[in-house]
Amino acid sequence: MHPNEELIEIFYTSFQKLDAEAMARCCHPDIRFSDPVFPVLSGSEVVEMWKMLCSQAKNFELTFAGVQANERTGKALWEARYDFSATGRRVHNKIEAEFEFQDGKIIKHTDTFDFWKWSSMALGPVGVLLGWTRLLRRKVQKQASERLASFMNS
Repeated sequence: MHPNEELIEIFYTSFQKLDAEAMARCCHPDIRFSDPVFPVLSGSEVVEMWKMLCSQAKNFELTFAGVQANERTGKALWEARYDFSATGRRVHNKIEAEFEFQDGKIIKHTDTFDFWKWSSMALGPVGVLLGWTRLLRRKVQKQASERLASFMNS
């Protein structure tokens, strides 16, 4: 197994345990992260996002598979099941992750998932009706950014 495949496995095994500190040790100090909810995070923001998500997780389960990596890039498929904190609704999100590595750490992490499906589960009727719109996506991104800023300042 390539060392970067091991790194991805350590990252997701730590996430299964909601161990944000162990997840952070997998990340380069200059890491960049992007997904449909947090489109542009870097450095300490990424680590703080994982800390926030792990500390607030409710009824959380994570599985991962398809880990592949070489010297420069990697990928994995992962699924998260959890109760969305804002609504209490159950979410089953299927995510494709892509990674880039530097100095034996994750320097770039991009998660891709269907925002409409996610918002339909997380937000219910509002997500079903408006989850495909940029308006709802921007609102969710703004709320997530404010939540992260509040978490970082606490």
